[in-house]
Amino acid sequence: MTKSEIILELKKQGVVAVIRGYSFEEGYQASKACIQGELKAIEVAYTNNSANEIIKQLNKDYINKNHILIGAGSVLDAETARLAIISGAKYIVSPSFNKETATMCNRYGVPYIPGCMTIREIVEAMEAGSEIIKLFPGSTFGPQYIKAIKSPLPQVSLMVTGGVNLKNAHEWFEAGVDAIGIGGELNQLASHSQYEQITKIANEYTKIKGTSY
Repeated sequence: MTKSEIILELKKQGVVAVIRGYSFEEGYQASKACIQGELKAIEVAYTNNSANEIIKQLNKDYINKNHILIGAGSVLDAETARLAIISGAKYIVSPSFNKETATMCNRYGVPYIPGCMTIREIVEAMEAGSEIIKLFPGSTFGPQYIKAIKSPLPQVSLMVTGGVNLKNAHEWFEAGVDAIGIGGELNQLASHSQYEQITKIANEYTKIKGTSY
């Protein structure tokens, strides 16, 4: 898939599962459980030391299934971004904007989604080629902040992560975000190997924006 196709697919699905875990098994099984629940955009966080291996294995499992998007999260620098891309990550997500990481992703034609909080940060990221900006942490602002951002920047595409859950997800979409990132509840369940429950919750999220297809 091209960079533009990946971005369009992320927007279409609208929900990204941020998977952490403390081992390969935990991160891998949680990711599989989400996909089984029709939540097909997975962001494997590099807080897990086995992130490279998880991304590689998931790509092997779902080869030629373009609707399943395996990306990398918590990417802090260009070196990690390159490792993730080589491992098969289709998009890169960071908690903050990093110019070198943006350059690396552009070099490989991979979407870069950096975390931003202010208009200045958002504009800088857009100028560096980011077509989706992650508002992070969303819990700091609330859905009302989306209008404040889109007033001067109506063209910006936003994904919000941090404090998003089943109870408030619809509020973020109504406020105008293109996607949400969720993970807290899923990762807590994964830490107790409750993967069937993860599948059930994942399916509930897909109903919010009709991402199951």
